[in-house]
Amino acid sequence: MERLPVDLQYLPPDKQREPDADIRKMLVEAIMLLTATAPGRRQVRDQGAYLVLRELHSWEPESDVRTACEKLIQVLIGDEPECGMENLLEVQVPEDVEQQLQQLDHQEQEQLEREQLERELAPEPWVERATPT
Repeated sequence: MERLPVDLQYLPPDKQREPDADIRKMLVEAIMLLTATAPGRRQVRDQGAYLVLRELHSWEPESDVRTACEKLIQVLIGDEPECGMENLLEVQVPEDVEQQLQQLDHQEQEQLEREQLERELAPEPWVERATPT
């Protein structure tokens, strides 16, 4: 906790998270862009972002935001890239690997859409069901 900025260490108990899932996801993705370079990754780590992301991930109800958190956490806890690949935005990805990654992203997106549809179609647990007489 000491690594967090002072403002975050002493948040009042009534502090609320951002209610809009799209904004939460955009913020996580913005932090992901900050981690593209070695100095950026070091700065994000030094500010204790992992602790905040861990808590967000455990609370987050939206699967696509949780997935974005997981990807960012992997960058933060992973090994540093080898020399010459410090800037992740400039890494040349072979075409076949890029196609595989795009396919995985597509499958992941389809899975998220299926889960969202299942949640929308699932009956509410608190709704009383009429019992046959």
